[in-house]
Amino acid sequence: MASSAVGYVYRPSTAEGVKEVFALARERGVTVGLRGAGRSYGDASTNAENITLDLTRMNRILEWNPVDGVIKVEPGVTIQRLWQYTIEDGWWPYVVPGTMFPTIGGAAAMNIHGKNNFAAGPLGDHIREFDLLLPTGEVKTCSREQNSDLFHAAIGGFGMLGCFLSLTLELKRVHSGLLRVEPTSTSSLREMFDVFEERLPEADYLVGWIDCFARGSALGRGLIHQANYLAPGEDPNPAQTLRVENQELPDTFFFGLMPKSVMWRFMRPLLNDFLWRLVCAARYHAGRLLGNHHVHTQSHAGFAFLLDYVPNWKRAYLPGGLIQYQSFIPKERALEVFTRQIELQQRAGLPSYLGVFKRHRPDPFLMTHAVDGYSLALDFNVTKHNRQRLWALAAEMDKLVVEAGGRFYFAKDSTLSQASVGPYLEEERVRMFMALKRECDPESLLQTDLFRRIFGPGDITSSPHHPITSS
Repeated sequence: MASSAVGYVYRPSTAEGVKEVFALARERGVTVGLRGAGRSYGDASTNAENITLDLTRMNRILEWNPVDGVIKVEPGVTIQRLWQYTIEDGWWPYVVPGTMFPTIGGAAAMNIHGKNNFAAGPLGDHIREFDLLLPTGEVKTCSREQNSDLFHAAIGGFGMLGCFLSLTLELKRVHSGLLRVEPTSTSSLREMFDVFEERLPEADYLVGWIDCFARGSALGRGLIHQANYLAPGEDPNPAQTLRVENQELPDTFFFGLMPKSVMWRFMRPLLNDFLWRLVCAARYHAGRLLGNHHVHTQSHAGFAFLLDYVPNWKRAYLPGGLIQYQSFIPKERALEVFTRQIELQQRAGLPSYLGVFKRHRPDPFLMTHAVDGYSLALDFNVTKHNRQRLWALAAEMDKLVVEAGGRFYFAKDSTLSQASVGPYLEEERVRMFMALKRECDPESLLQTDLFRRIFGPGDITSSPHHPITSS
């Protein structure tokens, strides 16, 4: 909610409808941006004064095989509908983000990762094939064996090569609707790194929360949550725990007294540096008080979708909204870079209100954000007074990332520019991607505000105003 744009929105429900929109855009001399549920943090799906193609009406489940856990869906199917459709048969998506509301098409276009990236890789590692409609009107079926170059470029290609018409995914067999969760408090960023490395061989999921207000020897202190699947027979009532109603997040807080739908209103007064510092300190010390290794069980949905516990939580950041700065750093440099990032924001008087720490592994996709290392995601409250300073801080952090050989994640980005990531844009893989785009989309019909911001304008947008509605 920190950026916006006005454009023309079309909502097709069929492949023919998508083709018609491409034809209209070509006729009118405008561009098309693809949009799933609009859950990216920045301008990844906005296309100012051009066409936005909303794919949420293409939401059919086309095939489901509960024996081998393979499902074929249209791009507008959400992660929520996917897990609700399959979990009672004993299957769960290999990879989910922190919210259940993105579409599968959008998740594939950004090649999302979860709290298990170090073990399971990104979503693309579990996509078997897809049908991709190119702006030229040609449909390509892509897999690791067929049109492999396009397969590895469109997954993670942020919607710049074509429009997914269907995607076939493999899911993970689960023997219970519960996970075993073990929390651990860490007194510093270095200790968080050490605990992660120690737990990697035995964990199915690992995620860390960081108190970005803490300084000195406590800089980077936080809490880690490890989760593991239950083995066959370990859950005495799997038929019950796998039921959808036993996965759903509760509608209320405080013993049923407060509806979650109003919780964001109570959060809003807390979103200032003074009070949020107290909130973070309280959370950290409460975690220490409860003690490490306090093992408990939690549903898959309850552990995975933390962002959905408070509906419309982002409204608490109004009127300025929020941005998230997420960088991915090779393991050899990650401690140094993240330490400097936290110190930079503290010196600038712009502390992050939420820091999330994860471990990653490399993957074969062309525009991957993953590295053999770590990521740190930092949420910042945007105000009319701090916006300029916040973008300047992001540019400083960009330099650290580029110098360390790190990468960025377009689903979360709001601040990158050609100037700040010049060396990144010179990488051979980026050159290969742009060459493939020229082949698949010779008129550069597919564009978004994010694409133009980072990669520059395409040929088709020579005029700032496009008469879509003129006769």
